[in-house]
Amino acid sequence: MIFGRIKPLDAILATAEKKSLVRTLGPVQLTLLGVGAIIGTGIFVLTAAAAQKAGPGMMWSFVIAGAVCAFAALCYSEIASMVPVSGSAYTYTYAVVGELLAWMVGWALILEYAVAASAVSVGWSGYFMGLLKSITGLELPQALSAGPVWTMNGLIPHADFSHGVINIPAIVVALAVTALLVIGTTESARVNAVLVAIKVTALTAFILLTLPVLDTGNFSPFAPNGWFGPEGTSGMGIVGAAASIFFAYVGFDAVSTAAEETKNPQRNVPIGLIGSLALCTIFYLLVAGGAIGAIGAQPVLGPDGAVVAPGSQGFAAACATAAHAKDLVCSNEALAHVLREINWTVVGNALGLAANLALPSVILMMMFGQTRIFFVMARDGLLPEKLASIHPRFKTPHVVTMVTGVFVAIGAALLPVGQLADISNSGTLFAFFMVSIAVLVLRVKEPGRARPFRTPLVWVIAPMAAIGCIFLFFNLPFDAQLVLPVWGGLGLVLYFIYGYRKSHVGRGLIETHEQDAGIPPQPVPPLPGAHTPGGRDA
Repeated sequence: MIFGRIKPLDAILATAEKKSLVRTLGPVQLTLLGVGAIIGTGIFVLTAAAAQKAGPGMMWSFVIAGAVCAFAALCYSEIASMVPVSGSAYTYTYAVVGELLAWMVGWALILEYAVAASAVSVGWSGYFMGLLKSITGLELPQALSAGPVWTMNGLIPHADFSHGVINIPAIVVALAVTALLVIGTTESARVNAVLVAIKVTALTAFILLTLPVLDTGNFSPFAPNGWFGPEGTSGMGIVGAAASIFFAYVGFDAVSTAAEETKNPQRNVPIGLIGSLALCTIFYLLVAGGAIGAIGAQPVLGPDGAVVAPGSQGFAAACATAAHAKDLVCSNEALAHVLREINWTVVGNALGLAANLALPSVILMMMFGQTRIFFVMARDGLLPEKLASIHPRFKTPHVVTMVTGVFVAIGAALLPVGQLADISNSGTLFAFFMVSIAVLVLRVKEPGRARPFRTPLVWVIAPMAAIGCIFLFFNLPFDAQLVLPVWGGLGLVLYFIYGYRKSHVGRGLIETHEQDAGIPPQPVPPLPGAHTPGGRDA
């Protein structure tokens, strides 16, 4: 029975010991990896979109999204310290509620990481082309620097190539990050540490230059679109902005996927998770406050005076007018734009350069998390086991890394950023919801198991995390909500075609320790009253 396929925690740890990755990361590297994943797309790219949805009220949006992430981080910390292996929410779900839901969580994480990596690659492309034109006056033809615009003709997708054909810079950065990940985790972390230092310095400079010119009048009206947006709008208001801004925080999840490559994970994984989240929350609030106070962040209205969503035709029309051309919400490089508007042009250009350097670190961490999820699913037999191959020299899962890189590059080459953040959030929120449930189930099923980190007030924190995830999901735009069930349906088809038959747990197999690696996996003796893989009573 598929709901009876639960992989014991001891078996998960034995599997990891047999096909283990090299443990090289310490608490500082983990925290920097988390900061590298979190600070980037959200603060450099999504600030303008959040302002259009919530106005100055986006300050509350950051707090709401950060609070939900904090609750989820505490749940992650407990289970990650108990199960210090790759796989994140997928592995935890497998150990607690079974294979089918674990597959669905892993499939949702693929949606999270792959879509996010492609989206950030496209965002980096835009920053890079703008900087190239500013410094040299050169620019690629539109056909080679942007993908087509996709529309639906009934149920058939249609590509409009008048906007662009293929995004070459996005392909280049995605494949470059892929090559870096193949070379090795330690090397990736070192490069990432440099990039984190650059963008933290840039954001610190932004805060120091904007807070002294803060005008409290720019915070009024504070919530022009209310908490939930005007009636008839989807994903607007402070809560709608929080659902989108959630994308700016989710990098902390990638820290837990590095547990199997972490020294002393019982201590260092919780430090990396909570430390990176706390640092980023402080930065976000200070940066958002500086941007609002310096030049204001009021939403623009459509030609008919109605509230319009960022990226819509009405929004584009409003931003094309001279009256709104310099508004924060209309800028594609919001923070650099703010500094230029307060006469710090050189620093603004430098911040734009920092964004160009910073965004690849976000792509790196998204792809890092993606490859480790694939690695563990393949190691469990749910995906072809060739994907779990370790490179003999670099000691990294090179096959799955290259496969992931190709698909991320294809997505970045052919798809616009659009609402990719909201689509990615739908998968993320589902995974976080499952972790918050898993930590409670594990407290009941295995109360005596060692917990190096215990979630405080777990019967309060975990339910609040679960409720928060559901709340934010239903405040995403409606089309983003639809992506999760469609993607999940495709995943179920693949599971029953391949994973259901090939699953190690389903076949009654258990991985062996490294010293027994040459011996085929042995059958697990069934427990009294249990069901065999064929469904018959043992």
